[in-house]
Amino acid sequence: MAAGKSEALSAFGRLGAATISADQVVHDLLDQEPLLSRLKDRWGEGVAPEGRVDRTVVGVKVFNDPEELAWLEAQIHPLVGGELHSWLEDLNPDTEFAVAEIPLLFEGEMFRRFDHTVAIVAGEEVRQKRARARGHEGVEGRESRQLSQQEKAARADTVIANDGSPAELEAKLGQLLDELRPELATGGQG
Repeated sequence: MAAGKSEALSAFGRLGAATISADQVVHDLLDQEPLLSRLKDRWGEGVAPEGRVDRTVVGVKVFNDPEELAWLEAQIHPLVGGELHSWLEDLNPDTEFAVAEIPLLFEGEMFRRFDHTVAIVAGEEVRQKRARARGHEGVEGRESRQLSQQEKAARADTVIANDGSPAELEAKLGQLLDELRPELATGGQG
């Protein structure tokens, strides 16, 4: 959290990659069927006043209840996987790079679907400052169900340090794409 995944996704988009955010997919799915009905059946109509899911109510239900969180993830993850698969299938065949931002990529098995993985990391002080700027007290409690940055970095094919400016991050990502292009030219996948 607060390492710069969303900024990296935006930068990849500016660099010409097709992009998708799993978090945005989840937000979209929460207000659609079949998930909307499942949430109301499980937690009552109060979870979706006026037909839109109240994410605060969902957070209260799952934040300190591992069983409810597991249930919610079991509902969401297959739907997100299906959306990502459809997105990839619908891309123009000439798409050079397709980039998906998936915060819990290594916590499940989804990472196996990708040709190359990138971990965006930042120093603890930088992450804390960014989290506070977004109105979060800190990153510790929110990361309790995620692998640490170090674990994600160890599993990723490439690690990008994001302790500087957005322009510096974009330059690093542009260099990465330049390094990956020869693999595409020789028949590798991007």
